[in-house]
Amino acid sequence: MSPLSILRRAGRGTLAAGLAAVLLLGAALTPAAALDDAQRKEFEGVIRDYLLKNPEVIQEAIVELQKRQQAAEAGQRKQALTELKPLIFDSPRGVVVGNPDGDVTLVEFFDYNCGYCKRALGDLVDLVGSDKKLKVVLKEFPVLGPGSVEAARVAVAVRLTAPDKYFAFHQKLLSDRGQANKAKALEAAAEVGVNRAALEKALENPEIDASLQESLKIADALGIDGTPSYVLGDEVVVGAVGHDQLREAIAAVRKCGKVQC
Repeated sequence: MSPLSILRRAGRGTLAAGLAAVLLLGAALTPAAALDDAQRKEFEGVIRDYLLKNPEVIQEAIVELQKRQQAAEAGQRKQALTELKPLIFDSPRGVVVGNPDGDVTLVEFFDYNCGYCKRALGDLVDLVGSDKKLKVVLKEFPVLGPGSVEAARVAVAVRLTAPDKYFAFHQKLLSDRGQANKAKALEAAAEVGVNRAALEKALENPEIDASLQESLKIADALGIDGTPSYVLGDEVVVGAVGHDQLREAIAAVRKCGKVQC
């Protein structure tokens, strides 16, 4: 049976038959069965008529494409989680809050100009305070413009010069309602007692850019493009999902090693 005959019959059949016919047609169109101009025009006309009569095929195809893309992205993410596990969970460039020997590690990617990160700060503080077995790793991920980059660079400098004051600085700057930038970050650092001269000197350290590049590398590999985003167990959790959802996910990881047991 010719490819065009297959498609004509599909046009008179069910939607499922039509979808199957399109697949059969793709397999049938080998170089040996190439269409001439007249056949190609007829073929295009039949395809057009079929889609006009069955527009739901397009929607079904889009849904199927999205499913395949999501599955592919999930597979790539799991592979990246495995390959980059030491950098994600144990890099010395991450700031550890809570129990450094905790049985569950929650990694947060944040931006000091992210409104949702500001909203999620309370959730993080509550979790650290209530779960004494939780290890939290903070990673600067400045994606919201030059001011965010400036603030992140100061944050890394605080880690290098006064690591014991980092979390207080972090909370101070993230709680500020104004636009975060170098000036705001330096002000927050001063308010928590970080030495200004030492901080200015640390801002010249190439380790600062290396630290930010590491976070960008990890985020890119995991498909993270927004903040806040969390890495927990075998999953990436995107968005300010709230205290309760994070607590439940942490409990699941503690139980079975996965966000969903």
